[in-house]
Amino acid sequence: MSQGEQAEGQAGSAGRLPSWLRVRLPKDAAFGETAHTVAAGGLRTVCRGARCPNIFECFSRGTATFLILGGVCTRGCAFCNITAGRPDPVDPGEPARLAAAVAELKLTHAVVTSVTRDDLPDGGAAHFAATIAALRQACPDTTVEVLTPDFGGDPVALDIVLAARPDVFNHNVETVPRLYPTARAGADYARSLAVLARAAAAGASVVKSGLMVGLGETREELTAVFDDLARAGCRVVTVGQYLRPSRRNLPVARYVPPDEFDALAALGRDHGIAEMVCAPLVRSSYKAGNTAAVASLRCCPHP
Repeated sequence: MSQGEQAEGQAGSAGRLPSWLRVRLPKDAAFGETAHTVAAGGLRTVCRGARCPNIFECFSRGTATFLILGGVCTRGCAFCNITAGRPDPVDPGEPARLAAAVAELKLTHAVVTSVTRDDLPDGGAAHFAATIAALRQACPDTTVEVLTPDFGGDPVALDIVLAARPDVFNHNVETVPRLYPTARAGADYARSLAVLARAAAAGASVVKSGLMVGLGETREELTAVFDDLARAGCRVVTVGQYLRPSRRNLPVARYVPPDEFDALAALGRDHGIAEMVCAPLVRSSYKAGNTAAVASLRCCPHP
């Protein structure tokens, strides 16, 4: 049975999952090896936590997007499958274990994200910085991408992460501003743009963002978001189809056909985004190491 077929019962109001969103399970030992390495290190991945449809492909290629700062989020966005509630204490040994796993997997590009930790004075920024430092020490040839929360809009916290000099700084706007009250009730669109703009002003090598479609947004709204992201200094933007991870999450309003993603990529480039990565199964960290922006970083030493 395909992953897509398993998901048909959770298709939401848009109806039956279309063929272009069905993913075949791999028959590859590498999947189990990656899963074992992650589990042996006592680590989490957003691949499992958010029920990403690409987990089978990514684990089979020996890649994963690591989830730090625990598995419980202090917010609980309506589109996300991560558990919301009271988080566990921060694990100070996590950065070293994560770096060891990246070294064992021989990753050329490591992506690190986290739950939102509004309970911490710095929102977890120091833990991000420690993770970047551990990766630099254990895997000096690996490029490092962080996908951060908004740190409550605290510029001091954000600067802690930026001072650690990740190769790619990513913060997702997720959807158009009209849908924030429904999809991202604890977030603020202007605050997210300010995070991206501050990262660009600080000289981050690559500033990146991403959003979902299929929640009821319009083309005009997407055009405005692309304009905003370009002005904020984003070099890379990812766009993928929203898939309802469970019945407690928002239903899908519409399954967007593949050709419309091609049109969105062209639209984003026309509005000033250097690199648009758009397809139904694209997620912010999907094949993140393959973008032209990351490839260009490998021609230069780490900052």
